Amino acid sequence: MNSKAVKALIQKDLLTEWRIRYTINGVLIHTISSVFIVFLSLKTMNAPTWNAVFWIILLFAATNAVAKGFIGESKGRMLYFYHICSPTEIIVAKIIYNTLLMICIALICFGVYVIVLDNFAHHLGYYLLTILLGSVGFSSSFTIISSIASKSGNGHLLMPVLGFPIIIPLLLILIKASKKAMDGIDISLLIPDLLVLVAYNIIIILLGYLLFPYLWKD
Repeated sequence: MNSKAVKALIQKDLLTEWRIRYTINGVLIHTISSVFIVFLSLKTMNAPTWNAVFWIILLFAATNAVAKGFIGESKGRMLYFYHICSPTEIIVAKIIYNTLLMICIALICFGVYVIVLDNFAHHLGYYLLTILLGSVGFSSSFTIISSIASKSGNGHLLMPVLGFPIIIPLLLILIKASKKAMDGIDISLLIPDLLVLVAYNIIIILLGYLLFPYLWKD
């Protein structure tokens, strides 16, 4: 795998996003409108509800932002990549780019969420660490799902079907880990959940790295 090719592919995605700003603007509108609707709907909010609603908003933001990774690429561009890059370079570049994008989106979402609905997280550092691991999980999972869905004629319709069984376990772990971070419990009780998140991310990334070349040849 050529690191220069990976860097060039990441720069291409960054430059494309900077020119059109479609993803960031769309996610900002989605996040602000979602938080505002929650603010109008829930006059009083406890910590578990605050935590669950945040992850639901972030999940849909990730779906809109990251899931278009391969579906948004034209067939001509993918054919061009087929001749100049290896499949491992493409999937690694996509995962890195989508991870960076997802981290930015998550931090923006959390900032807007805290400003409008207050901050219930007692251990802010641990909560942000959970958000970081969740962003990696969302980005890597949706990147791989997008690569599979792009092979069908109805990729946008296939995304929810493929993503549901993969994302739900991750979402449950994130809600559990972030709730512990909010409650301010001892870090030793939070470490097992964080390790599960790390293991999940490693497994998903390795699966994408190993299986994408076979999908790419098809």
